[in-house]
Amino acid sequence: MRRICLSLTILCLLASVLAKAQQVPQFSHYGFNGQFISPAYSGVSGQTELNVLYRYQWLGYDGAFDAGGSPKTALFTLSAPLPTLKSGVGVIVMKDEIGAVDVFQAQLSYAYHVSVGTGTLSLGVQGGMTNMSKGGYRPNNENDPKVPFNSSDRKFDMGAGVWYQHAKWYVGAGLVNLLGATYEFEGRAADTGAEPATVRGTVTGEKHLMVTGGYHWELSDAVTVTPTAILKQDLQANTNSIEAGARATFNNKFWGGLGYRFEEAATAMLGIYLLKDNALSFGYAFDYTVVDANAKSPTSHEVMLGYRLPKSKNTTKPPVRTPRYNF
Repeated sequence: MRRICLSLTILCLLASVLAKAQQVPQFSHYGFNGQFISPAYSGVSGQTELNVLYRYQWLGYDGAFDAGGSPKTALFTLSAPLPTLKSGVGVIVMKDEIGAVDVFQAQLSYAYHVSVGTGTLSLGVQGGMTNMSKGGYRPNNENDPKVPFNSSDRKFDMGAGVWYQHAKWYVGAGLVNLLGATYEFEGRAADTGAEPATVRGTVTGEKHLMVTGGYHWELSDAVTVTPTAILKQDLQANTNSIEAGARATFNNKFWGGLGYRFEEAATAMLGIYLLKDNALSFGYAFDYTVVDANAKSPTSHEVMLGYRLPKSKNTTKPPVRTPRYNF
């Protein structure tokens, strides 16, 4: 099992030479965020999980005027098992701000679970609405038809994924924007003396693949080290982003970790489990830009709050057997 995760990490390292840019919202807490990576994560842990993440990238990087500047992403995810159906459901709600573009997503997912070996194989699909809006541009030519004014469009799209969960390790993948939805935005045609006509520009959602894996290595009764890696790839543009790292959990209560996002930033994180059975978790991640630092602000910040409901107990009463009757 250890060789599988080691192989995954090596593949990610080899692929890093192709890393170019960020295509989908990125999170340093990706190791706690399986539902965002793949719809197949839905319910696979056997517990209902709620997660809230907020990322402020390149703190202090502001536009010269109006909209623009630091990307900001807020994310809520829910993963819940359906044991009687051998499956699970999930929810994703996300708001992503990148300069003058705002993206809001609401996704529902379903996954079917199959016992394979000593772990669980999950196959999942998702579907939902994405609203993309553009505005706040300041063109040199007021009637430039290529510059959209405040407008938005809403489209339905789908995703699919696979996940394998073992007590010691996991590996998963997700593919989003399967339908390649096209979003239309309004602009103004050149002024001819009459009321400016409305023209349209389009943006097509490109398919993105995310692959991740991790291994829980128990160094002692008190310390567990978890190496992780993630690959994010834009299949149309053939660009990708690679991240790898490891975190150590102490006495099953505190964790700390380091990582590196290739050709971008070094990362560090700290976290704590609270309440009975570690139901509540709180984490903080810090990114320091090490590549093209002059074009960005040096630091990014991310906070995570999670809550896990206890596993449901089997309340089915055992049959009462007598020589004459069974109940």
